[in-house]
Amino acid sequence: MSTTAPPHPVLSLTDLAARLREEIGEDAVSEAPARQYAGDWVVRAPEGTDFVLALPRDTAGVQAVLRLAHDTRTPVVPRGAGSGLSGGAAPTEGAIVLSLERLTRIREIDLLDEVAVVEAGVITADLSAALAPHGAFYAPDPASVRLSTIGGNVATNAGGLHCAKYGVTRESVLGLEAVLADGTLLRTGHRSIKGVTGLDLTQLLIGSEGTLAVITAATVRIRPLPVTRRTLLARFASTAAAAEGVNAISRSPVRPAATELLDGTTLADIDAHSGSSLAERDSTILLLELDGYGLDEQTADLLAALEPAGAAVRLIEDEDEAEHLWELRRSGRGTGADGHRLGEDIAVPKSQLGAIFAALTEIGERYGVTTSAIAHAGDGNLHPALSVPFGEDDAAGELPAPLLAAADELVRAAVELGGTISGEHGIGTAKQRWLDLELSPASRALQRRLKTAFDPLHLLNPGKAL
Repeated sequence: MSTTAPPHPVLSLTDLAARLREEIGEDAVSEAPARQYAGDWVVRAPEGTDFVLALPRDTAGVQAVLRLAHDTRTPVVPRGAGSGLSGGAAPTEGAIVLSLERLTRIREIDLLDEVAVVEAGVITADLSAALAPHGAFYAPDPASVRLSTIGGNVATNAGGLHCAKYGVTRESVLGLEAVLADGTLLRTGHRSIKGVTGLDLTQLLIGSEGTLAVITAATVRIRPLPVTRRTLLARFASTAAAAEGVNAISRSPVRPAATELLDGTTLADIDAHSGSSLAERDSTILLLELDGYGLDEQTADLLAALEPAGAAVRLIEDEDEAEHLWELRRSGRGTGADGHRLGEDIAVPKSQLGAIFAALTEIGERYGVTTSAIAHAGDGNLHPALSVPFGEDDAAGELPAPLLAAADELVRAAVELGGTISGEHGIGTAKQRWLDLELSPASRALQRRLKTAFDPLHLLNPGKAL
């Protein structure tokens, strides 16, 4: 039997659904799932793709689903909240879509050990809300923080606004509870901060996009709530000047909790859709957050770095205004709402921000594509948007060739600058064509062997990531 593709299921979907109901309950299975379960925010399965939805309530239910899938040779597509952007949750024909949305318990909060044990379906923002009365918070905060789940964030190694200071999801996960493809329960990692026994399976599973195991719970690091926070807005004449401002911060002793770059086109688009007044000609802003002790000293160091770099810096003293600015940033507006739009996710060493912004502009002009970008500038992660107007001869559902070619060149430029094809959204199906730019044949072959070791029948999330 081939181990490079899932074998053909031995049950019809109707029979499969009946067997699933016996295992996890009548109301936990659907043969006609809502369209939302057919993919994520960007990539959906083709119309007419048939699959069964399973909604177990606990880890034992997940084990039962995977044992049945293994016995019947049925592919399984794990799913969090479906807030991904790369196709990792799009089902294949005849698959079980295994949603973790009902696994919502926060099993434990331990302030002395500074950990929480959290099930995969817990919404990211809900965890920090539960921690707040204890004077703690969970640092990773993707823009989808109010929608995305802990399990989904772990599966994609999600980032966010604060990862420049606190790290991406990987830096906040100590251990995992996961279920292998045959239903075997696996616990990895440690409750302690330190631990080097055996191979680090926790870190291997983080970012594996559901291809190695189904994550059901995580032991995560929690941190004391900062005693205070402060927002500043630094305006620059151009993206190139703003990139130099980021370099100036890197040379200074201050490390902002968040350093977000919004270029002029993005600011104009935000204004057009929210009624704000952020845009001033073609200027670019850095939206910055400082936190912790000594904010006056941190602010002085930041001003000393940014003002010689050409920034006009404004301290946002009103808390409501500051919160509104961060909400506008999280809205993720970008050019192209009224045409064909392609959003990207690339990262470069932050010293190369100026170079990648220059490449973005040049590529856009050469292909006749409008460009804009929001960036987690503190760690070099860009989310460019490329767009062209709708045309009369456009093929239904297809992006125009110039848009695709521009995106291809942009991703290649990021890799050439020492960066990566995906900073935080994952590979899914959307970015597989660029894998060979970053991974050597030896690396690809080793990763395929690891996949087979975890999932010999290749039933978990087939066709994704690797």
